Amino acid sequence: MSAVVISISLASSLTIAKDETEEIPPPQRPPSPPLYTTFAARGVHPPTFSAFKPRDYRMSSSQAMTHVAWNCDGKKLAAVGIDKITRVWFPEKSMEPRAASLFSGGHSDDVDYVSWNPTHPELFCTSSQKDRRIVFWDARQSRYIQQCSLKVSPVQTSYSPDGRALLYASAGHQLFFLTLGREGEETKEQWHPSERDVVRLTGSTAMFNHVGDGVILTHHSEHTLRVMDYPSLTVRESPAAHVGGCVAVALDPRGRYLASGGYDSIVNMFDLTEWICARTITVCEHSINALSFSHDGEYLAIANAGTYIDICATETGVPLHRVPALAPSPTVTWHPSKYVIAYCGQTKIREGGPPPVAVVSMFGLLE
Repeated sequence: MSAVVISISLASSLTIAKDETEEIPPPQRPPSPPLYTTFAARGVHPPTFSAFKPRDYRMSSSQAMTHVAWNCDGKKLAAVGIDKITRVWFPEKSMEPRAASLFSGGHSDDVDYVSWNPTHPELFCTSSQKDRRIVFWDARQSRYIQQCSLKVSPVQTSYSPDGRALLYASAGHQLFFLTLGREGEETKEQWHPSERDVVRLTGSTAMFNHVGDGVILTHHSEHTLRVMDYPSLTVRESPAAHVGGCVAVALDPRGRYLASGGYDSIVNMFDLTEWICARTITVCEHSINALSFSHDGEYLAIANAGTYIDICATETGVPLHRVPALAPSPTVTWHPSKYVIAYCGQTKIREGGPPPVAVVSMFGLLE
């Protein structure tokens, strides 16, 4: 009887192991790219990504971490999602949960998203769909600077390059703006709703371009991107991008490409001079959640609905490494000056296994 039990348990453990390995298939290699685009021809020496291992930091919670973001100098990493608190780490010192600085009191419900001001390493804002607030913080003090109550639920925020405008997409897929300035007899600058809100643009995600004179807008149920002038919001380009909806965009820091990802599991790389699709990356087997370019524009990180992050070469689309993740990540972001990515999520519920936990992860060389 015991031999039968042992053989059954061995078989079941083998099945579980097999299932776990099958969850992360190796990426399919695309056709060979033109020689002049390769690393060797351009004298680029890529990091040995296979030598790195993910560093996963678990936090007991029944909720997931929903967003992580580096500040502009890369010394701080913020994470939100599991409660009303924003956590900020100094990753070069420690990423242990108790080493985080905690920022609370600004939100009355779960915090969903965090964005750092691109011009100041201490300033950031957080948003919550449930309490309909965007809260502005200075990491040098525990109390928030300003609290903005909204009529809609903010899903995602993005600063302008000069840090004086903030756009946000709502749960109703509309685009709104806040601007920094003085009104009336105010003695110091405050964030105010922009008059441009009356335009009622529809979009699920949005971001400013590098100069700040344009906005890139996507919609989860539209197959085209929209590129608009700012502040006029006149549509300049509307290239077709994805079947079934576009859900993620990222701009190459060099200004060469715009990457877009959709429910069709495809990533398109648009040439910004011609607005044509220069190449298509088909490495993923799941819908795309988020995209991020490395600081030099050479590498693209792709977060998707699978339990892995793909790192691909920008100029060729060739997959370089598949990073195993503890959970599907809603976001991925490269460090502003190093080959390190941060991502997050929540572990899966497994029958008979431990309860799910919130996870913040890093992969790459931080030293």
